[in-house]
Amino acid sequence: MRLPVKLTSALFACAVLLGSLTAAVPAEAAAISCADTDLPVTGPGLPPLVPGAPAKVHGRLCLPAGAVPDSVQLLVHGGTYNSAYWDLPYQPERYSYQRDMASHGYATFAADQLGAGGSSRPLSLPLTVQAEAEALHEVIGHLWAGRAGGTSFTKVVIVGHSVGSGVVAVEAGTYHDVDGVILTGITHLPALPVLALGAALGLQPALLDGQLSHLGSDPLYFTTRPGARAGLFYAAGDADPAVIAADEATKDQVSVPGMGTVALFGIVLPATWGITVPVFQVVGEKDVLFCGLLALRDCSSAATLRAQEAPYYRDPSKLSMFVLPGAGHSVALHENAGLYRDATRSWLHDRMGITAQGYHSIG
Repeated sequence: MRLPVKLTSALFACAVLLGSLTAAVPAEAAAISCADTDLPVTGPGLPPLVPGAPAKVHGRLCLPAGAVPDSVQLLVHGGTYNSAYWDLPYQPERYSYQRDMASHGYATFAADQLGAGGSSRPLSLPLTVQAEAEALHEVIGHLWAGRAGGTSFTKVVIVGHSVGSGVVAVEAGTYHDVDGVILTGITHLPALPVLALGAALGLQPALLDGQLSHLGSDPLYFTTRPGARAGLFYAAGDADPAVIAADEATKDQVSVPGMGTVALFGIVLPATWGITVPVFQVVGEKDVLFCGLLALRDCSSAATLRAQEAPYYRDPSKLSMFVLPGAGHSVALHENAGLYRDATRSWLHDRMGITAQGYHSIG
């Protein structure tokens, strides 16, 4: 039976339209491939959870389309976070650092620090900044050897956030195994009164938290109290309440010994003095934990803050600075985080010589 001409034309038009949508919409999504993997690690004072088996660091590798880049960013989350900080399960097209980097041609590996996420959860007492740094050093070896996704990366830039930045500074300053360092959500003079008040009112043992009590953690693993993250990690006016809710839903724990040794060896001493490669330091203008009068840190401009931070680096000429306007502590999860990611890509290109691969602009 032959269809009427008008109906045939209409069906043909719909088919063309659906075909064009199918070709356009999934193209970028299909270009980004992300896969989870577990990597074996051994650290000081970290006995295996299973006799004869090493501990593990869980991570997610995200790659762009086309040729796999020869460089990778190793992403290290902050305290009471896990790797979801870099790939938040809410509007990923706007807030996922990993997927945005992949869509622009850059590879990333977001690791769960020991004690958090899908990584091994040893007793908290030996989980110091040195133990975490040694585990990351082993992860870097795995990235070189192609044990994450089968790709042997020749260049690694290690990226930290908050407590993770302290761990990153110790790792890079101790092992000298990375090509560049990015430190976010940290300065060398934190607002101690704010940190003290935040710890007293905003933290509690993870075993007493209804969301994390199933982990069965020992008493020296802590997390944020319900509702505390908004005031500690975000700046009003630059944060989506739905993002804060997603942050709350994916929160994790941090070891008190880890936080303490990060404060001592990662910030106070400081570990950054041992870093010999280029550093990109990023903070939010309104980070109440590391900026302002109580921190003796003026975060109103990159130039002003750089002058205050430069003495903590052996070679200040290798330090670049970026301040995200209006943002609080968790810079990757604020509404204007795209500016921070763009600035990071510019630094990777201009200072590190790392160019995008497998990326084609749309439109």
